[in-house]
Amino acid sequence: MGRWNSTSVPDFILAGLTDSAETQLVLSVLFLLIYLITVLGNSGMILIIRLDPQLHTPMYFFLTHLSLLDLSYSSVITPKTLQNLLTSTKSISLLGCFTQMFFFILFVSAECFLLSSMAYDRYVAICNPLRYSVIMSTRLCCALLSGCYVMGVFYSTVVEISMSRLHFCKSKVIQHFFCDTSPILALSCSETYEVEIIIFICAGSNIVLSLSTISGSYLTISGSYLSILSTILKISSTAGKKKASSTCASHLLGVTIFYSTTIFTYLKPKTSYSLGRDQVASVFYTIVIPMLNPLIYSLRNKEVKNAALRVLQKREYSRQLK
Repeated sequence: MGRWNSTSVPDFILAGLTDSAETQLVLSVLFLLIYLITVLGNSGMILIIRLDPQLHTPMYFFLTHLSLLDLSYSSVITPKTLQNLLTSTKSISLLGCFTQMFFFILFVSAECFLLSSMAYDRYVAICNPLRYSVIMSTRLCCALLSGCYVMGVFYSTVVEISMSRLHFCKSKVIQHFFCDTSPILALSCSETYEVEIIIFICAGSNIVLSLSTISGSYLTISGSYLSILSTILKISSTAGKKKASSTCASHLLGVTIFYSTTIFTYLKPKTSYSLGRDQVASVFYTIVIPMLNPLIYSLRNKEVKNAALRVLQKREYSRQLK
């Protein structure tokens, strides 16, 4: 086979998760159910926060965009995966493959920095509550959010340009269910060392920066978590401790799940790529986690539950007036 790259037209073929027709049917039903819950859960969170004035605070401003990002990167992956599971057509154009990879990296990278912004917001709310509204101003919130998306575009562009320089001549079959960097690197017949280093630096710096800093030199995330813990331990009343800790518990749970799977997948060399392990991890952070986030933040949050009840009551009242 001849050498070809992003200037050529051959399509890729996504091998998917399994060759068994029965397993594909089970997975398609499961993934469709998860995707429907993801769409309804994240759309519901966005709608409730937008409709309830009591939730128009920095915390829920960031939570709205977390739901938007979860919905976005799930929609980049899941519909195509469902199509491949339900039909015999498993091909994806080279342009479509690189477009999927670009937007997936963009949304995931932006979510890393958004989780950091949410951590800083929780730090200010608990450790400096009297100045919370002053520090977490609308201007700062918009600046932090803009920075999240800018960094997402930056990382996805760097990786996309690096990957587009590769040549492929071995096979067009991607041993994965979506266009990710590791399985595409495995197909390349050109030297991939430089590209691997670029991807490792991008993924590593993304995770390290998002975990340790927040918008320049404000405060390290590790320091904010230690300060939050110190503040919680100094609260004398049991009720106060419970209320303070509950504001962080949901965010910490979401951060732990998200970062553990992304670190496992991306901060390792090409030689350690394992199809089975990577596919399981990829299913978790591309399909399952976007469904879990709205459940984590809503089920553990009384304000969201009360807001949902208020929205439903208003709609019912409006219907009765008509």
